Amino acid sequence: MASIRHSFVSVVGVIQSHRYIRELPVWLERLYVELTSQFSDFEFVIVNNHCDQQAIDAVINPLPEELRKNIFLLNLSAPVSRDNALLAGLDRSNGDYTAIFEFDFTDKPQYIAQLWEKSQAGYDIVYLRGHERRLPLPHRLLYRMFYSIMQRYSGLRLDPHAHHTRIISRRALNSLLRLRENSRYLKANYALVGYNTAWIDVEEPLHPDPETTFGEQFRTSLVAITSFTSFLRTLLLWIFLFSVIVAGVAIFNAVKVKLTNVDIFGERVETLSGWAFLVVLISVFFANTCLNLYIMSIYLSNIYSEIKNRPLYIIESVKRY
Repeated sequence: MASIRHSFVSVVGVIQSHRYIRELPVWLERLYVELTSQFSDFEFVIVNNHCDQQAIDAVINPLPEELRKNIFLLNLSAPVSRDNALLAGLDRSNGDYTAIFEFDFTDKPQYIAQLWEKSQAGYDIVYLRGHERRLPLPHRLLYRMFYSIMQRYSGLRLDPHAHHTRIISRRALNSLLRLRENSRYLKANYALVGYNTAWIDVEEPLHPDPETTFGEQFRTSLVAITSFTSFLRTLLLWIFLFSVIVAGVAIFNAVKVKLTNVDIFGERVETLSGWAFLVVLISVFFANTCLNLYIMSIYLSNIYSEIKNRPLYIIESVKRY
């Protein structure tokens, strides 16, 4: 039997739906057995993301008292994104190390000890890394485009195959919690705080969250791109350059037709009013103006969200068992 590790570990889990409530007792029991045999002290910080508290109580109360006394249940008064729900748990964490542990790994509680062992080699953040992401084709294309933009234009080292499950040292967590942004994307925040980071390869693939729609994922991707990258500013530059090129071609074509009665495609045309040239020019710049206004509205929306400074979550109650 391995010796007890003298560390206080906080395990954070988020209950997003009734499916997670059904899986909660097994998740707790298996992690409790593993943590009891591996660590000197631990706690469970469970974030109830606006699910039925009575249903949660019904599955927790039959558990042994020795297990229940290590549970902290945070009940959020309104549903929030998974990242903000995780943040609620991270804020409440007291451990020397904090482990975010997904329900997908209920059958592999030993991953916590493996993550901790890896962290002892000088790493402050250690995460589980899958080999593939099993998603429908539209979702795969969205993720591929999203990570391509984030890696190229953010300057952050993001792993597209990183699971949410990871262990974070106390000092890295303290730095992470100082980033009080309203538009949060935790995987980018992990990279933003720095610190030595490593991963452990696992066979389990990344699965989509069934409670998250494609539209929600698209909006989250858009917010993350505008918050962490210079992509849209670069896009504006290319749109401007393209508009200049189109305008230059249109002007060259107009002059050529005026002088030779032949356009750039080699066709003979009348040189009467220049109506076609004006239509093309106005259409290009009108479309360009609309796109610019749309992109700027994204930035203004993000700024407005920060200025409002609304809380990321509200804890309705804290219950110990």
